[in-house]
Amino acid sequence: MRAGPGTRFPIEWTYTRRELPVQIVREFDLWRRIRDMDGVEGWVHQSTLFSRRGLMVRGAAGTEVPLRRRPEDGAQAVARLRPGVVGRLRTCEAASPWCEAQVGEYRGYLRRTEIWGVGPDEEVK
Repeated sequence: MRAGPGTRFPIEWTYTRRELPVQIVREFDLWRRIRDMDGVEGWVHQSTLFSRRGLMVRGAAGTEVPLRRRPEDGAQAVARLRPGVVGRLRTCEAASPWCEAQVGEYRGYLRRTEIWGVGPDEEVK
């Protein structure tokens, strides 16, 4: 992550974890100003970003979030995810509190409030 949109700007941060979800807050030519889950902002080249949407599980340390078989509170859990787990956001309907997600080989549903990587009313297809 650079201080500005170009290689002449100093590197401020290097991400070592792949597929972390980020929010694009601005664009300049082939550069994107991004914000991560912690609110850190900076510039990256668009080629370093993945085209598919990612998510990160939210929650307090020591807790687990169930990845559910169906988008219902009482649905069976197919996996239990700890805060900080990174996965793929498959779909989110604009009016739904649930999003379909994939973490490793597991697919299911997470409450929108349990993840970072999608806006409160955003639709993802």
